[in-house]
Amino acid sequence: MGSKTGIEWTDSTWNPIRGCSRVSRGCEHCYAESDAYRFSGHGMSYEGLVRIGADGERKPQWNGVVRFVEEHLLDPLKWKKPRRVFVNSMSDLFHVNVKDEWIDRIFAVMALCPQHTFQVLTKRPERMLEYLAPKGNNLRIARNIIARNAVQMQHLTKSAIDPRSDGSWPLPNVWLGVSVEDQATADERIPLLLKTPAAVRFVSAEPLLEELLLEMDWLFPVCRGCGTYYRQGWTECESPECDGIDPWKNPVLDWVICGGESGHGARPMRAAWAQDLRDQCLDAGTPFFFKQWGEWLGECQDGAIPGDWMRVLNANHQPIRVGKKKAGALLDGAEWRQFPEVQR
Repeated sequence: MGSKTGIEWTDSTWNPIRGCSRVSRGCEHCYAESDAYRFSGHGMSYEGLVRIGADGERKPQWNGVVRFVEEHLLDPLKWKKPRRVFVNSMSDLFHVNVKDEWIDRIFAVMALCPQHTFQVLTKRPERMLEYLAPKGNNLRIARNIIARNAVQMQHLTKSAIDPRSDGSWPLPNVWLGVSVEDQATADERIPLLLKTPAAVRFVSAEPLLEELLLEMDWLFPVCRGCGTYYRQGWTECESPECDGIDPWKNPVLDWVICGGESGHGARPMRAAWAQDLRDQCLDAGTPFFFKQWGEWLGECQDGAIPGDWMRVLNANHQPIRVGKKKAGALLDGAEWRQFPEVQR
């Protein structure tokens, strides 16, 4: 973790928080738990953050303890080249045990780094909404944090705070997203995300464990004047009921990520689920990012893998486990690696 990462939809990870706990079935084979377990021995980075069994042995599962990592708080200030930064790949910024003060400090650093794009992903959008909805000028928060941490941040000057950072809210360089794995978690989390102020709102459907329907309510804007849904390119309502006035529109998702599960015990993702989600995004003009198949090949991936594997797929009509590397990241024989276009 740090300045380099293997996560395809970001450039770097930044972990000023460590530790988490499971919240839904999408967490059952969490990669972060496995990584934390490997480094949870005496004196190691994740010591005290994983569960201890009745036998006294460490287990590859979070225990709910979270830790603020002071020495990594200012890492993004050291990165001069603009990049996409995944915030807390080894935690959840809005976990119940993360203090508001810690979140304040993390948002302050993001406000001070307008050259970067920060991607915040949570399974706890109710806390995110509660924290962010009433916030105002975040530049004020940034200055307050600097004042309280003058020694640590003494190299920062006013000139380092103000350029390109006008105090606007929401922060234009912070994207907010929710992780969902099935229709139930989508129905619960996406409406809360869409109520939260954000420059970009996105969904990560990884691991995708069943068919997921996003269209209409969450992909297409709706006119609050007459209730009409609009497809790509809508700028104002032309309904006689609205008399040519552009009424307030429901916010919609700006980006969708999709991926299968990998690692021990990985559950298969059917090709039809990924294909249908992509088609929903295409219909709405929403950028779609297909991350990977995971351990399993879907049953309908024409052209994804030649030869014997395809004959097995066609004969069995079922997903087969071939390993993450061989399964790859082609959907119908092509890469889907789209990002939202953001006006700064």
